[in-house]
Amino acid sequence: MSVPVDVGEAIVCYLRRRPRIEDRALFVRVTAPAGALHARTVSAVVREACRRAGVPAVGSHALRHTAASEMLRHGASLAEIGEVLRHREPKTTAIYAKVDRKTLRRLARPWPEGGAA
Repeated sequence: MSVPVDVGEAIVCYLRRRPRIEDRALFVRVTAPAGALHARTVSAVVREACRRAGVPAVGSHALRHTAASEMLRHGASLAEIGEVLRHREPKTTAIYAKVDRKTLRRLARPWPEGGAA
């Protein structure tokens, strides 16, 4: 699974404009000390965006879970979801991608009569 073109173009534009620092993180601080944004900072940015949009506040972690679950619901594989979320281990992706149990119940077949429980 690849990044959508518009997202890729926005990232390239950002990378061209951001200060040049020796850090592989995508989003970095522009004030000293230069370096990767802390997870708390990213969550604060997400909560502030929620406030401005007039929606209930959530952190970045909740957005990752929601994105993974929605991708799964729309047919993405765990490998594709893991690539988007940049997980090193498939078991991590499995934690994020929660199955839609309501939909799953409609697909499940009844247990055969006399089968072991």
